[in-house]
Amino acid sequence: MGSNLQSGGHRRRLRPIDLARAHGLSTQAVRNYEEAGILPPAARTPHGYRTYTPLHSQALGTFLALLPGHGHSTATAIMRAVHEDAVEEAFRHIDESHAQLLDDRRTLRAVETALRDLGADGERVPGGLLPAAPRGAADRSRPAAPSRADARPSAGARSGVAAEAGSASGADARPAAGPRDTFVGALAAQLGIRPATLRTWERAGLVRPRRDPRTGYRVYDADAVRDARLAHQLRRGGYLLEQIAPLIAQVRSAGGLEPLRTALDDWHARLSARARAMLTGAAELDAYLRERDAHLRGREAHLR
Repeated sequence: MGSNLQSGGHRRRLRPIDLARAHGLSTQAVRNYEEAGILPPAARTPHGYRTYTPLHSQALGTFLALLPGHGHSTATAIMRAVHEDAVEEAFRHIDESHAQLLDDRRTLRAVETALRDLGADGERVPGGLLPAAPRGAADRSRPAAPSRADARPSAGARSGVAAEAGSASGADARPAAGPRDTFVGALAAQLGIRPATLRTWERAGLVRPRRDPRTGYRVYDADAVRDARLAHQLRRGGYLLEQIAPLIAQVRSAGGLEPLRTALDDWHARLSARARAMLTGAAELDAYLRERDAHLRGREAHLR
């Protein structure tokens, strides 16, 4: 379990209100942070009041410095691991945050590659937007089977099928899908999302699959796949559906890519700010670990 830090060179007592004022928090927040393991356990007076030390104040400052770069959940896990004497676990959480930041940078670079391709070729499906699909994925000369959710067309689709049947013979009917088309389940698997997410994007106007006239299945052609991939990357960047819709509309209309460039500039700024915040948090954590280690060594020497 975690070490008690009340003895040794940090015996100057601080009240909850002292920590709260020093860090711009409420006393209830200080108590909550202690209960969550963000702070070491507090000592108690004979009357049951909490007492803290300057090392508690440093722990709280460290947690607040970790928040902007790692988020509340990870920052909490880092500090809890430190106070449970599981520093390697704390480092693992930090590594995971850095790995996610690197992945987000790669995602941004992929979107920028897509933007350059769209600007150069207009209608072409952008290359490099996603990693190459694994063997057996949906990018084949023949489209993969539709998902079970599309296996039975809706009433509206069935009426459309009936109307189509009245105007075209089997020989004249359009084929179910072209060589670069795919169905909702296969595209969802390629993107790593649920088919329901693609249908949500369709309702929001982000993707526009056509309906096969004979089966009613959703069929995603090259343009719809492009839009789905771009929507996927922007969602990963933290953008809302209502923010993405006008960007994709601009791409479709070839009316200019400046809105997307502006979004990417903002994304760059947020990633840079997060990276800088991680550096700040790392410096504070290193200082806290050094001070904590020195305190624990002093306490052990005092007990000998």
